Amino acid sequence: MITDIRLRSQQLVNPAFDDPKELVAWMGALQGQEYSMAKWAVGLRLKKPDIRKVEAALEKGEILRTHVLRPTWHLVVAEDIRWMLKLSVRRVKLAYDSYWKNHGISEELYIKSHDVIVRVLEGNRYLTRQEIGEELNRAGVIVGDDLVKYFLGRAEVDGVVCNGVDKGSKRTYALLDERVPPMKELHKEEALAKLAIKYFRSHSPASLQDFIWWSGLSITEAKQAVRLIDSELITERMGETDWLIHNSCARNVRAKQVVHLLPSYDEYLISYKDRSMALAPEYYRKAFNTFGIFYPVILYNGKIVGNWNKPAKKKQFGIESSFFIPGIEVDEGELDKAKERFRVFSSGRND
Repeated sequence: MITDIRLRSQQLVNPAFDDPKELVAWMGALQGQEYSMAKWAVGLRLKKPDIRKVEAALEKGEILRTHVLRPTWHLVVAEDIRWMLKLSVRRVKLAYDSYWKNHGISEELYIKSHDVIVRVLEGNRYLTRQEIGEELNRAGVIVGDDLVKYFLGRAEVDGVVCNGVDKGSKRTYALLDERVPPMKELHKEEALAKLAIKYFRSHSPASLQDFIWWSGLSITEAKQAVRLIDSELITERMGETDWLIHNSCARNVRAKQVVHLLPSYDEYLISYKDRSMALAPEYYRKAFNTFGIFYPVILYNGKIVGNWNKPAKKKQFGIESSFFIPGIEVDEGELDKAKERFRVFSSGRND
């Protein structure tokens, strides 16, 4: 089954990695709008979920959180960030440019903000978005918080800034050149092939349209990327879809009693244009809405079957869960184990 292979390729069954950096490198990029949930997306795919390992990799700059591939947050490893940015910069900048034109923001204003951002971050300084906004105001670039966000997003796409070391619960920015040492540049064909390998080995089975959606590549570029690794892919026709499977993926496998609390925006759901293999279309609105907001969901034997959340106001650590498929019988013991894994991860313990 498609979902059985995906569970293994996505490291949700028999995970192969102890090191968060190795896991993220395997996945290529993990979507990361919600920072705490993005950490859990890494943690739940490790042999032993440990938030301290994930946060240490982020602090050391082994894993970076930035806007790449599409105009949204992703986690990538330091070694991949520059060639991934180079592949996606034109398309992501178009998204920013559209916003800027609609709000009357000039390129001259961006250049001025860019110069200030570089100056205030030089010398391995880590500043929050609010602190950078204050520096811009002091330099005569009067901007509100929303505009600072777009200036920084554009600077990320231009390869100027990336995330720095957290200040308590607040995210910071740093200069990419100070955070990540220079790397050998890849030719476009090398980068396309590398991105395709990372996607299909960690997301198989997937269609060409799935890859286009995840990568943000044009149809022409995506087809070229697939051709470049054709010898590593197996094509299987099921229904009306040609499924591409990387030859490293185990096939004819059956996963049983797999229960996970998947974070919001998890790769298992968001990285495919067609999500019907994991979730019946009539339940889509239970997992994500029309505005692109994805919710935390329960994964059971390859299928999305319910929602979960940790109420913010409760003093005691508790997880609420509900199921949207009538008559679904989820193993309560396995569900309790899944909740305990998240509890232990969130608490920072290493039981």
